[in-house]
Amino acid sequence: MLTIFLVVLALIWIIFAVVSDLKTREIPNWLNFSLIIFILGIRFFYSFFDENWDFFIQGLFGFGIFFIISNFLYYARFFAGGDAKLMMSLGPVLPLEVDFLGNVSLFLNFLFLFLIAGAIFGFVSILYFSYKDFNKIKKDFIKNMKNNKRIFYLFMLIGLLLMLTGFFGELLFLLGALLFILPYLFFYTKAIDNVCLVQKINSKELTEGDWLHQQVKIGSNTIIPKWEGVNKKEIRLIRKKYKFVLIKRGIEFSPVFLVSFIVFVSLYFSGINLWNSLW
Repeated sequence: MLTIFLVVLALIWIIFAVVSDLKTREIPNWLNFSLIIFILGIRFFYSFFDENWDFFIQGLFGFGIFFIISNFLYYARFFAGGDAKLMMSLGPVLPLEVDFLGNVSLFLNFLFLFLIAGAIFGFVSILYFSYKDFNKIKKDFIKNMKNNKRIFYLFMLIGLLLMLTGFFGELLFLLGALLFILPYLFFYTKAIDNVCLVQKINSKELTEGDWLHQQVKIGSNTIIPKWEGVNKKEIRLIRKKYKFVLIKRGIEFSPVFLVSFIVFVSLYFSGINLWNSLW
């Protein structure tokens, strides 16, 4: 019964996070941090009255693991801040078993589902943007290819050489094929990034954490685009000098969390361990 309560509580929080992300392009810190506090608080009081601290310790273990994972994904620039904190907040929720190895298996289940859902989401996003602005994307794609000929030809050459040695092993051929198509994928997604995700907004609409598309010069100072986005001081400077500014919008990734969590919970209560089944 307690497991169901934790799952329902987390599901409600994730739904609120998705709604906020889609409406404001931001997941509030209080939403993520309050889920961590509530879940760990529930685990603490249950363990206290049950006089068995395993349930609380497993929650701390989950929080620690996902704290490391979310920070790695953030600093590797796969996640924005809100997504990283949402991933972190699920850490105390996912240890639904009482033993260490059982919870490690659950973590792997969720991460595997998250990767699959993320890949599908990314592919669908590419198709959507391609349908919406194909001509503009194509133009920017060709421009990127011409400006980076050396990198493009290098990857193609290495890819072809590895594919030619494919008779020594299938792995070499697959690796060569991956290297061959990698420049196409990279420059195409880069074109989507430049064409579809850059917006011109009124500087009054600029909010903390927004990503500048290009550096902004204000007197002797230059505000350089960075992963953390603009801070309050930089926003004040920009508003004094510029009426409009170009920013880069990220794709709202929170729906991937919702889908992954729903599938994860469905498999868990059905007694299906996806990770063990794969091996």
